[in-house]
Amino acid sequence: MIREDFEQLIKFEEGRYISKKENTGFLRDKLPTLRFYPPLIRIILRSSRLAKKGEFDEKTFYKESFAVFRLLEKVGVEFQIEGIENVKNCPSQVVFIGNHMSTLETFILPLILIPFTPISFVVKKSLVEYPVFGHIMRAVKPITVTRVNPREDLKKVLDDGCKMLSEGRSIIVFPQTTRKIEFNESEFNTIGIKLAKRADVPVIPFALKTDAWQNGKLIKDFGPIDNKKRVYFSFGEPISIESKGDIEHKRVIEFISNKLKEFK
Repeated sequence: MIREDFEQLIKFEEGRYISKKENTGFLRDKLPTLRFYPPLIRIILRSSRLAKKGEFDEKTFYKESFAVFRLLEKVGVEFQIEGIENVKNCPSQVVFIGNHMSTLETFILPLILIPFTPISFVVKKSLVEYPVFGHIMRAVKPITVTRVNPREDLKKVLDDGCKMLSEGRSIIVFPQTTRKIEFNESEFNTIGIKLAKRADVPVIPFALKTDAWQNGKLIKDFGPIDNKKRVYFSFGEPISIESKGDIEHKRVIEFISNKLKEFK
């Protein structure tokens, strides 16, 4: 049902979705941030209440992600999504590996991926400890890491990730240490490749450009909305881990680097 709903609401033409420009006037064009955050706060509060009651399931996760997506479009943010056929046609659970730029992808990836596979994120432990938002994060069963002890973090990702993958849940990994506008290959670790190799599942690389939702100065997760910038998501073909993973890691990096050069 979720997949059918997604395919009816998000229309792909020649394998690509591009937002249709809406003309809603001065407020959308000049004050997107002020228009965006009050409804977003209502979505978060609603989701948090459902999570506290144990009612925030996969379908709810998808619906609330869709609500944020449409809200961003209403304030003038345009999306371009491509490569969804690589997600749709993958025969098994996968490890999604991509760059991390802003808060936006955390809200929007569930909309894109849940119609085709249950998902879980690898996230900083501090995210599940946030007031209000933490209830939502705990409800979606993330794999939490401290980023203090890399060895312990790797063991946790491998152990928990393999268990979730065997139960039919795909894992989203952002191998960068933090969100950054610029993509630095040297900071892109191999944790996603190692998980895929251990679990014997393919990886799907994805590249994104989401700086339309900027990082905030006081609260990093909630910065200004710049609707002059288009949001891009691109998903590559599945990659099987045939060797130690070095070659496959380079292929993931090349995919992301090349796509970021294409995004305008």
